[in-house]
Amino acid sequence: MKQRVPLTLAAVTAALAAVTGLATLIAPAADGAPAAASGKAAARMPVERSLLVCPAPSTSDIAETVYTSITPGAAAAGGKGTARLLGATKEAKPVLELKEPGKPVGAKASGAEAPALTGTADGFLAPGWTAQQTTVVSVGRARGLLGTSCTVPATDFWFPAVSTAKGREDYVHLTNPDDNAAVVDIKLFGPDGAVKAEAGTSENIRIDPKSSKAISLASLAPGAQLADLTAHVTTRAGRVGATVQVGEEGVGSDWLPASVDPTGTLVMPGIPADATDVRLVVFAPGEEDADLRIRLAGASGSISPAGNEEIHVKAGMTASVDLKDVTRGEPGSLVLSPSEGKQTVPVVAALRVVRGSGAKQDLGFIQAAAPVGKRATVADNRTDDNATVLSLTATGADAKVKVTASPGTEGGDPAGQEVTVKAGTTQKVTLAPAGGKGSYALTVETVSGGPVYASRTLTVPRDGTPMFTVQTASDDHATVSVPKATQDLSVLTD
Repeated sequence: MKQRVPLTLAAVTAALAAVTGLATLIAPAADGAPAAASGKAAARMPVERSLLVCPAPSTSDIAETVYTSITPGAAAAGGKGTARLLGATKEAKPVLELKEPGKPVGAKASGAEAPALTGTADGFLAPGWTAQQTTVVSVGRARGLLGTSCTVPATDFWFPAVSTAKGREDYVHLTNPDDNAAVVDIKLFGPDGAVKAEAGTSENIRIDPKSSKAISLASLAPGAQLADLTAHVTTRAGRVGATVQVGEEGVGSDWLPASVDPTGTLVMPGIPADATDVRLVVFAPGEEDADLRIRLAGASGSISPAGNEEIHVKAGMTASVDLKDVTRGEPGSLVLSPSEGKQTVPVVAALRVVRGSGAKQDLGFIQAAAPVGKRATVADNRTDDNATVLSLTATGADAKVKVTASPGTEGGDPAGQEVTVKAGTTQKVTLAPAGGKGSYALTVETVSGGPVYASRTLTVPRDGTPMFTVQTASDDHATVSVPKATQDLSVLTD
């Protein structure tokens, strides 16, 4: 006997959202036009499941790692849900569990045994779920403050600003959260184009189910000591989380996240005010050269760095320019756009940033980021003096945003502030929970205008070294577009 079970389009979309964390589905209207075109307005519905991946934090025995997780309070109106991070192994053990929205939770790990993590959030904890991994290594070759936001697994990643130069150790960390093996290719591009890889090293790299692997970029092309490269990571099968860990002798270490997908205008938000050395690395992946205007958006407006107003990027090649201490005392954001009269050519980009001098230096990276959109959150901010600085940049038009500081497990009251960001400027915000201690989360919501780009700089000084890390904050994709169904979709079950 067969039973007819109605299956609405909303249910289909919810199922897709449960698998991917985000789905946009347009149903055909009766005349074959999209639903939106026929007057069937799409509704925005919360996602029902989110998936995040975090790399293994460090190989140092003296590393101290903090994990922080939050779902913004506005994401839920009740119901049931779970959110937890697990060790990325088949015998996964819980590391961090979130039980309510609007309140960050944290966990700590010590030494080199902390594994890569995978995690899921379901139900009312899924929309906007964010996790942060922050590691301090006080001494040694890998010393530094390493921070990264745990990411959504994907199939395509661009990493400008990697290197195989002497004194650099760059590793691509690949984590497979799924039950089937993933197969990965890694290609390197330098100032003269594609870098020839050692046979059998850069293609068909197998990442076993529920496991992670770190690949040395230097091992892919032995002898090719190049200071400025772009790595392109793609999957032939499956999906992975991918992030690059960088260590530079005498300077420091940090994570280098993937750039936003290739596009014609890029924003790298939140260069620290006291940056002593800023290097821009750009790659043009298509068949056309790119001519780009370089602008620094500061507190009062945008300027072109003297002597570095533009950069020419040949197709298929990596270009770079040393901007030195470009911010000169106030936080700023770098904006790349087509030069006057030149065509728009998609590119990817990132910044290598150094603070301090001599033996007291530390290293960080700022990748080209996507806008805040409706809402974005960054966790593990600190209440110490000047430890946390939020940078907000508006492009195209003035914008107004709402910033909320959510206290963690050590108490405090939420704090909120509305900020107007003039077009072409970067505004610095220092906001913390009232009476709060310990770590907290910052959420940025676009109220009007835009687009707005955001990043958080976290500073943890050690022995006179300004150890720091910068994390960009982009749209958390908490909702999915669900158009009205124009027909009944059903399935037959036994």
